[in-house]
Amino acid sequence: MVRPRFILVTFPAQGHINPALQFSKRLAAAGADVTFLIPLSAHRLMTRSSGREPDPETVTPNGSVISIATFSVDGYDDGFKPGGDREHYSSETRRCGSQAISDLVVSARNDGRPYSCLVYTLLLPWAGLTADGLGLPSVMLWIQPATVFDVYYYYFHGYGDIIRETMKRQASASKTTFPGLSLEFPRRDLPSFMDAEDAYSFVITHFQKQFEILTKVNQPRILVNTFDELEAEALRAVSDLRLIGIGPLIPSAFLDERDPSDKSFGVDLFRRSEDKYMEWLNSKAKTTVVYVSFGSILDLSRPQMEEIARGLLSFGRPFLWVIKKKSQNDEEEVQNDKGGDELSFREELEKLGMIVPWCSQLEVLSSESLGCFVTHCGWNSTLESLASGVPMVAFPKWSDQGTNAKLIEEVWKTGVRVKPNDEGIVESREIERCLELVMGESENGVEMRRNAKKWKNLAREAVKEGGSSDKNLKAFVADMIYEADHKPLVE
Repeated sequence: MVRPRFILVTFPAQGHINPALQFSKRLAAAGADVTFLIPLSAHRLMTRSSGREPDPETVTPNGSVISIATFSVDGYDDGFKPGGDREHYSSETRRCGSQAISDLVVSARNDGRPYSCLVYTLLLPWAGLTADGLGLPSVMLWIQPATVFDVYYYYFHGYGDIIRETMKRQASASKTTFPGLSLEFPRRDLPSFMDAEDAYSFVITHFQKQFEILTKVNQPRILVNTFDELEAEALRAVSDLRLIGIGPLIPSAFLDERDPSDKSFGVDLFRRSEDKYMEWLNSKAKTTVVYVSFGSILDLSRPQMEEIARGLLSFGRPFLWVIKKKSQNDEEEVQNDKGGDELSFREELEKLGMIVPWCSQLEVLSSESLGCFVTHCGWNSTLESLASGVPMVAFPKWSDQGTNAKLIEEVWKTGVRVKPNDEGIVESREIERCLELVMGESENGVEMRRNAKKWKNLAREAVKEGGSSDKNLKAFVADMIYEADHKPLVE
């Protein structure tokens, strides 16, 4: 039997790198060799975060090899800078990344050990095209929920005008429905990139290119960072595509425990904070602590930060609040306009809770003291919270976060969504209301916590031996083994 070899290429952002890295480990555990291909900027980000350079090659217990390969993007090896030329950055990434893929594929064929498949995360349609030109099968790794995939699919297949019209209407009474989905989507529940007024609406063109490629493939497979039990309807909603749940893509130590030592987090690989937040967290009573974090990208306005501070103080429970620092010339400095030191209530806040610039999120979510997660609803954070059994206060801002918040509140019923005022600010009274609802003793609060435990158990069952995601991934790798055994070497 030929051991299958995969190239896994990912967009250079933490939300892409982390699940892609976990997927490479799952592939290796299933008997495949993996080359994890990333831009040099992503490799430098991983090195800065961890304080050490990731091992270029790792041999797993079953003999599979995970290797890291990098490619330089002319002028962008330190990443894209705000105010830069996005079009030039995209074109250079496409040119350099395509060449890197081609070099790997040709070299492997010359060595007599050809690659079986290329897997790429979203926003990289050129990767699939490059593989196709080389006669190499390619599969997209969709790192958002299947529901969001479906909405994008229908946006590009007959529902674009309907969605754009919905986006123009502020009233929640205007809703869109899609085939195969029982949900109704008002404006706030649709991905923000579909809104022509959104500052990042240009991203929709990248999604369009991606879906154009998928329509040219016969019964294409899309690997999705979700699991069958979580999104059974959404995984079946699009009949001419095959969506395969292989998640949650979370380190083994926090899920199936097949590898208790695996606590790596991609960009935060091997990183450990010197703060004593875990010791502080574990000193608190069970389910009493509020965890507040808005991810690696999102910056909140000063007024919004002040409202959060007031809400936490009014609620009166201990909290752990991540207020990240901004990196400038590789030195971390507090953002003067948004930093925690500038909060009006800093002294009062530190008497009640703890403010840190970074934390190991899965370790925090695994603490028995956690009672609630105030989250921006990025998909990685949402899945981590579900897999940890922690109910949420959903605080979405952009991209897929509104859709994720809808699923949290209406479908999985593990949290409540905040309601901003007319200026888009979530006031302290609203934050306090949501925290009380999730952590209090009302019937709704009890149900949310019960549902959170249910999804935690189902997530862990999915990735265990014989679970739905475990079987789906093994079947996918078996397909690649079969194709590698029966496909002649392409010259």
